[in-house]
Amino acid sequence: MPPFSRATGTAALLAAGTLLLSGLAGTATARPTVPPRVDSPSAAETLRTDRAPAGLLQALQRDLGLTAGQAERRLVNEAEAGATLGRLRLALGADHAGGWIGGADAGALTVATTDRSDVAVIERAGARAVVVDRSLGELEADRARLDRAAGKVSAADVPVRYVDLRRNKVVVEAVDPAAAGRLVAAAGVDPSHVEVVRTAERPRTYYDVRGGDAYYMGGGGRCSVGFGVTRSTTQGFVTAGHCGTVGRTTSGYNQVAQGTFQGSTFPGRDMAWVAVNSNWTATATVVSSSQQVAGSTQAAVGASICRSGSTTGWRCGTVQQHNTSVTYPEGTVSGVTRTSVCAEPGDSGGSFISGSQAQGVTSGGSGNCSSGGTTYYYPVNPILSSYGLTLKTAGGTTPPPTTPPPTDPGATTWTPGVVYQAGATVTYDGVSYRCLQQHQAQGGWEPPNVPALWQRVA
Repeated sequence: MPPFSRATGTAALLAAGTLLLSGLAGTATARPTVPPRVDSPSAAETLRTDRAPAGLLQALQRDLGLTAGQAERRLVNEAEAGATLGRLRLALGADHAGGWIGGADAGALTVATTDRSDVAVIERAGARAVVVDRSLGELEADRARLDRAAGKVSAADVPVRYVDLRRNKVVVEAVDPAAAGRLVAAAGVDPSHVEVVRTAERPRTYYDVRGGDAYYMGGGGRCSVGFGVTRSTTQGFVTAGHCGTVGRTTSGYNQVAQGTFQGSTFPGRDMAWVAVNSNWTATATVVSSSQQVAGSTQAAVGASICRSGSTTGWRCGTVQQHNTSVTYPEGTVSGVTRTSVCAEPGDSGGSFISGSQAQGVTSGGSGNCSSGGTTYYYPVNPILSSYGLTLKTAGGTTPPPTTPPPTDPGATTWTPGVVYQAGATVTYDGVSYRCLQQHQAQGGWEPPNVPALWQRVA
């Protein structure tokens, strides 16, 4: 079953153009590494940035104010920047304070560090360096303390908490600044490390109004399909956890019996998966554009991202912050990604995609597509890992496994189906590699074949 409505067409091949960022061959703060082979594919080739549908490219032009050439170059540049950022993240280690993409065509990568001696390393990789006071690890630790405190004191008036890499601060968005002060005090976080931003927004889940190709829950309510998946020989799709509980039945956009929720978590996280019956087939498509979903490599902060739904069609924006915590009326969800993409009721569970890479399922947000808004998605990789699912991808060379892929890559041998985090170490054909960007491994993405995702260690 196609998850969404039909696409307006397929994208033309990307125009020539690359980001002026070179790979990092090795530094004093990193283990010795081996440069990739000269015949290895670029990051843009690995992530198939030429597969973006015409509708998505047109939406990028409209929503980000780009020309057609800028939209095409942006996808190429974002792919290359993500690979460079991955190499620098490993090289800087505990000094790393995050990185983000800028410029209309994403031609500028900025990387932050807490150690001034890292500046030369960053600049040698072709990125702009900034020196800041606090590392990403320190910032995330403070955000986690705020999340824990939110479970003990009321967070209804402090609905959003995230790390802002550009400000090198933990940001708390509050309807009532006094409530933010109480939360910070309860968390035991230094107030100087937190920036309180006043907001009138109260994020909500987009629960029971159709978006994209809807599915209907037994007992009432409608949500949207996220991405096609498999688990062993069972086919299905991922969606938002607030759409249904385990055991709840679904019917498709045509009201034909479809499947059953096999796993669901909400609040805390906002993720679920539905196993479909033999009348339905999981595909690698969104809005029926052929060969669109090629993988699940996580987009960097500042990268473009789009979603589609029947209410507003393709809508695009940028990734603002990962690992955001948002408090809905039903409870707090942690680990979502905050975006500038607008949304309206009808999109819950639907797909977020960056270029050809699946990013997550729509969770909730505020505002609308007339005045603008903010939307949050729950990342797809944790859903795949938690439920032992394999993402359906276009042109994949690995058939669905007969058993669910492992959810914990404790063994160091590279294995298709495993979701690898940046920094994970594996062996392949007796050679060690380190993961540069979070992704689910698949056939064709063996470490020596994709230097955008894996760095060989001597």
